[in-house]
Amino acid sequence: MANAQEMDVANCPLEDIDVSRPELFKKDTWQPWFARLRKEAPIHYIADSVNGPFWSVCSHALIKEVDSNNAVFSSEKGGIAIVDPYAAEEGQMQGQSFIQLDEPKHMKQRKAVAPSVAPKNLAELEPIIRERVIDILENLPVGEPFNWVKEVSIELTARMLATLFGFPYEDRHKLVRWSDLATAVPEVTGDDTIDMGKRYEELMGAAAAFYELWQERAQEPPQFDLISMLIHNEETAKMNEDPELFLGNILLLIVGGNDTTRNSISGGVIGLNKYPDQYQKLRDNPDLIPNMVSEMVRWQTPVIHMRRTALVDYELGGKQIKKGDKVIMWYLSGNRDESVFEDAEKMIRDRPNARSHVAFGFGVHRCMGNRLAEMQLRILWEEILKRFDNIEVIGEPDYVQSNFVKGYSKMMVRLTAKS
Repeated sequence: MANAQEMDVANCPLEDIDVSRPELFKKDTWQPWFARLRKEAPIHYIADSVNGPFWSVCSHALIKEVDSNNAVFSSEKGGIAIVDPYAAEEGQMQGQSFIQLDEPKHMKQRKAVAPSVAPKNLAELEPIIRERVIDILENLPVGEPFNWVKEVSIELTARMLATLFGFPYEDRHKLVRWSDLATAVPEVTGDDTIDMGKRYEELMGAAAAFYELWQERAQEPPQFDLISMLIHNEETAKMNEDPELFLGNILLLIVGGNDTTRNSISGGVIGLNKYPDQYQKLRDNPDLIPNMVSEMVRWQTPVIHMRRTALVDYELGGKQIKKGDKVIMWYLSGNRDESVFEDAEKMIRDRPNARSHVAFGFGVHRCMGNRLAEMQLRILWEEILKRFDNIEVIGEPDYVQSNFVKGYSKMMVRLTAKS
């Protein structure tokens, strides 16, 4: 017998389906809604929602079409999230980052930061990451319940962000806090109690801290941290003179370094508990780790969506998009597209096309730090398998209420040491 949720999905008029409701992700009930859209309306229009009218792009192929057509679909026109950019109050500034720019401005700034995650730098980072992973894992309690999100996912991410930015290590948890604040607006979280004034004050504190760090780093020889690279590249050397660009790019790099890795660290553990046969495959053959990391990222899809705005009229999937329309690429849905990924709901360690996922986006805006994220996850699982036979998830995890970040606030686990 179908459960109530399935009946709701089946009976809801197609034109009324609103997959932007944050509670779908908080309750982890999003799957059947997107499955119906992929089947009946892979390009779907809703005329009335809390985020206004918008098109949902739900299939893998259509997402790639939108993400790779920058002449038609703009990041700059309306921003990259389903929520419309906030009108700044008098005296307040709004951040703008290079991910929100169109060509050629986008690529010029992206190239300034790209060397920080080039193969040479990743090779230098690997022993640092491994050292920090080992330190965290060696100090975890064995046989006792603890919150994996707090003790592993957040802690490891905070340490890595501090390393990437050359940020004071003792203040590393501020970076995680600022990342969470950057994506905390009512239309994204469904929480209308957020104090936007206090949020703005804290983000200004982030800008001040990084401005001070910039001034210090400008007096020093070039280093391989992100701030130093921005300072010593002519395209971004004066970024600190434009407060909105400065704040926007700093927050972009913090969020980009935080959300993907942090939530894939937790999501991977959930997936392995959900499919214990796949966990056993991994124990039996650790050589599967690199492919498993890609599959983990596909299955988790830490960034739920990205937005574009149509610059001209355009036909997409047989539907007519009008100039100015809001177009949402639901990466989460594209990665569960059954026409691309067989048995897409399942996490499969040796899935042959795991790397075909769109969790990092596609085209010129593809996530710049994807190789770094994959390296962190690979090292973590290499070290986990050396030490622990099992990570058991106890009870249900607490999901973050957000239609932008697919994350976890709490996940209790119990470790079994390797015998």
